[in-house]
Amino acid sequence: MPRYLSMIRIDEQNAPAEGPSDELMARMGELIEEMTKAGVLLDTSGLKPTAEGTRVRWEGGEMSVTDGPFTEAKEVVGGYAMLQAKDKAEAVEWTKRFLQIHEAHWTVTCEVREIVEG
Repeated sequence: MPRYLSMIRIDEQNAPAEGPSDELMARMGELIEEMTKAGVLLDTSGLKPTAEGTRVRWEGGEMSVTDGPFTEAKEVVGGYAMLQAKDKAEAVEWTKRFLQIHEAHWTVTCEVREIVEG
C-alpha cells in the first residue's frame, strides 16, 4: 500500500495563543487511536515553532544558515502525519477528518503527498 505525508500547515502569526484546547487534544487523541487501529497512521507529531528552528540553504554553490523565526512565511509546517492508505482518496479522507476536529477559530491546511518508494 502506498504511503502519504500529510503536512499540517499553520499561520504561526494567527494561531491561537493558548494553543490547542483540552477538548481538541482529546478529539485528536481519539482520532489518532482510531487511525492507528485501522492501520492507516504510521507516525504523527507536532513541530516546535519556527522561532526554535534553523533553515539551511544551498544556492549558487553557497551555503547559508538562518535561525528562526521565519516571519516572512505566511504558512509553516506545524506538524505531520505519515499515512498508509489504499489510495490518495483515502489519505485525503482521513486528512479531512483531522481538519474537522479543529474548532472554527483555527486555520489549518494540510498538503497530502504520496511518498516515492524505492
